[in-house]
Amino acid sequence: ILVPVVCIYAGALASVTWNWRIRKINFKRNRGKFFKSQGVQIFTEAELAKATNNYDESKKLGEGSFGSVYKGRVAVGKSGSGFVNRGRTTMDIEVAVKKPKDVHKPLMKKEFQDELLTMMQTNHKNMVKLYGICLETRIPLLVYEYILNDTHLNTLFKHIHPEVSTFLRSWKNQLKIATEATLAIKEMHSSEIIHGNIKSMNILIDQNYSVKISDFGTSVLKSLQHSHIVATEIEGTLDYIDPEYLTTGKLTIKSDVYNFGAVLMDFVANKSEEPISIIPHFISSVNDGTLFDVINFKAASEDEIKEVEVVAKIAVKCLDQSNRKRPTMSEVAQQIPPIPIWERVPPFAEEMK
Repeated sequence: ILVPVVCIYAGALASVTWNWRIRKINFKRNRGKFFKSQGVQIFTEAELAKATNNYDESKKLGEGSFGSVYKGRVAVGKSGSGFVNRGRTTMDIEVAVKKPKDVHKPLMKKEFQDELLTMMQTNHKNMVKLYGICLETRIPLLVYEYILNDTHLNTLFKHIHPEVSTFLRSWKNQLKIATEATLAIKEMHSSEIIHGNIKSMNILIDQNYSVKISDFGTSVLKSLQHSHIVATEIEGTLDYIDPEYLTTGKLTIKSDVYNFGAVLMDFVANKSEEPISIIPHFISSVNDGTLFDVINFKAASEDEIKEVEVVAKIAVKCLDQSNRKRPTMSEVAQQIPPIPIWERVPPFAEEMK
């Protein structure tokens, strides 16, 4: 009896030792010392597994091409840099943990490092905050601000209370979302950052109805010596991808502009159209003066009609086949109507406070 028991304990000890060594190796390969020196909070693999109940399906918030996102609760401490690290003062907060899939491992590791560096260099009220990372896995796990409302524009009008949907469908409120997103992307580009996958799905609305740009899984830092990067894998919704990126694999800031043009189009155009035909149909309607045959709401005034036309024309410029002819996000910010105030208090904002 004694021999089998000893063997079991020896096997368990060997397994624990091996896992410990793997975590240490991953931490080193993922440049743990460097990131720790930058003031980023470093989570252990065990902490995040506990926070998400071992990545239980009931905790899953969503899934994308590079992995899944889970809701969890962790202890963080604030630092002056905007990141968080362990200190004397900590608090428990809800977070979103991004966990990669086990496919395309070398590529995903590059993607997650890009994402981390991007978030380290960007601090904007309309961008989802990075709270910390776990470097003990082969591909780092990222711990983000949890958006309580958990609503993105792609499903905004389908899965929330009808009164809230009506509130957000008004043109003034859609324009506010569009202009806030414009300023966030402009700020990102001013820091030489290419998002790489701007779409309605990645524009979130939080419980205070603030816009949050998310999903930096395909973000890259644009080298000051180069105007583009060569993508190793085409990302995004095929019909809304920059044509030049699709044919050359070269991702530029103007690729983001094209994607944002599609987002602006979604604000204006009738979404019942098939995606494969809506872009050329939308452009034709703007150029032919038949825009109001395809818009997805009724303009309430002459001023709104003019604003809709302005935004539609900006979208068409952004959707130009040639990236050289597209405006910069700074130019878009100058042309888009000023940020309006919410037409009325959001119906459930106070319930969430």
